[in-house]
Amino acid sequence: MSDAQLPDDYERIRDEILDSIDEEIEAEIGDALMEREGDPHRTREGKMGRHEYFRNLLKLQLELVKLQEWVVTNKVKVAVLFEGRDAAGKGGAIKRITQRLNPRVCRVVALPAPNEREKTQWYFQRYAQHLPAGGEIVLFDRSWYNRAGVERVMGFCTDEEYEQFFRTVPDFERMIVASGTILLKYWFSITDDEQEFRFQCRINDPLKQWKLSPMDLESRRRWEQYTKAKEVMLERSNIPEAQWWVIEGNDKKRARLNCIHHLLSQIPYTEVQQDPVELPERLHSDEYQRKQIPPDVIVPMVY
Repeated sequence: MSDAQLPDDYERIRDEILDSIDEEIEAEIGDALMEREGDPHRTREGKMGRHEYFRNLLKLQLELVKLQEWVVTNKVKVAVLFEGRDAAGKGGAIKRITQRLNPRVCRVVALPAPNEREKTQWYFQRYAQHLPAGGEIVLFDRSWYNRAGVERVMGFCTDEEYEQFFRTVPDFERMIVASGTILLKYWFSITDDEQEFRFQCRINDPLKQWKLSPMDLESRRRWEQYTKAKEVMLERSNIPEAQWWVIEGNDKKRARLNCIHHLLSQIPYTEVQQDPVELPERLHSDEYQRKQIPPDVIVPMVY
């Protein structure tokens, strides 16, 4: 590596560390931080600063809360598919969508590999049972398109099963839409170099090494095969009732914001007027006396 490359790589590594920290502080960040002027954390040209990112993220999350209330009030069914290469940013986008929503309304489905019984079922069966009921939003962290991607590339399905998938998936999705479900499909796109960089960051981060499975490492070796499989998938399953949307994912922050903004734009939600919330007075009883908690059951104040 030449000396000329060091500054840019240093900034990228710094951004990655800050992003990991941001993942933890986003849930706690308040309006006060948003009101600060300027952003000392802007790095490479064109890179979104943390101040700008948080400001826009909180605005979009407020709209997601409005969407949630509309979905519940009107018993709407929403299903969103997140697909893309390993480390493309699907999980980060999902986390930002669900961060401030009610988990009873918005839930994530991330299915493991099928067991022996599931392998004998109709292929879509184990996914269909997780589709939303009225008043629910379901986010699929990978979906039935596993057959068009990892199963095809890794040889986990036969050529006939692969072709059968593409013959039937349009009808399956048309039935989902015809049932009144809003169905959105997102592909997170990153470059070869960006995936390599993110994999290296995971390798060097003890908190993220668990994200790298042997399958992930093998997918890195088969980059070109995955590219071909993706191109076929987008071509053969892009139907008017449920088209594919591609998210440019090299910049994580912009990808998250663009995904949420687009998702909101695809659903005709309106703000639901809520009744004013008033805190009731607490009832007091002269006869009640609070019992003391035994000292030996109290968690030590280490911090």
